Amino acid sequence: MPAGQTGFDDVTFDLISVQYHALKAGHDYGQYVRDARNAEKAEIAAFFEEVMAQDAERARKCHEFLRELGGIDNTSPQ
Repeated sequence: MPAGQTGFDDVTFDLISVQYHALKAGHDYGQYVRDARNAEKAEIAAFFEEVMAQDAERARKCHEFLRELGGIDNTSPQ
């Protein structure tokens, strides 16, 4: 569904979408780290941990931007 059809402005919708996907991926990466460790692939586990940290930072940054946008009341349906 295009953002314009949600009732939210495009920027807010986009930030929420990126944040959601970053958090969801971060959750999944935990299993990938465990799988790599169980396979005794430390370098691959470290890679997954790095990717997980990048997504956590991405989600945090989205949250920061959403908080800033909240002062303009464009975070609620129009």
